[in-house]
Amino acid sequence: MPGASACSTCSTGWPARPRLHKDDEESFVPDAKDKPFDPAEHRFGPAHWFEDLKVGQKFYINSRTQTEALFSAFQLASGDNHPIHYDREYCKALGHRDMLAHGLQVAIQGAAGGGIFPHIVGESLIGFLEQSSRFLKPVYVGDTLYPMLEISELKPGRTTGVATLKLTIHNQKGELVCDGEHKYLVKKRPQ
Repeated sequence: MPGASACSTCSTGWPARPRLHKDDEESFVPDAKDKPFDPAEHRFGPAHWFEDLKVGQKFYINSRTQTEALFSAFQLASGDNHPIHYDREYCKALGHRDMLAHGLQVAIQGAAGGGIFPHIVGESLIGFLEQSSRFLKPVYVGDTLYPMLEISELKPGRTTGVATLKLTIHNQKGELVCDGEHKYLVKKRPQ
């Protein structure tokens, strides 16, 4: 690094931090006078256009344990009040080990906004067109879900294209509990 010297306060061998403020050796924050604030610097990076996407690209979404708090939040948001989702004793009387997650509660774990896909396409993302889901195994309180989206098809149009992403959600045992598709309308690179 130009102008950097070895750190004098430790023996790591890492170079000292570069001076960012012209008058203050200790400042590590650029002075607002030196560079105006730019909200674009807080984005993931430049937008990827439809042509930049590739079939087979995978977008992992952080895992999430389905806590009782998530069950309650989903009940509040959805208005669903069936006891299969919110009454532990009712569920056990029917042979379930615990409360059963609502299918939409499971499907929402695969929301693209929980991962990096919408940040990768950035401003070229026009909208979410459609979604489908199949619920393959029960999900209970305490299960941890691992969602992933993978581009399975790209249909170009004149100025936009439709990206189809296959959704898979596995539980902590590696079992596929939900699958489906998402379709997004994405801008092509301007000519």
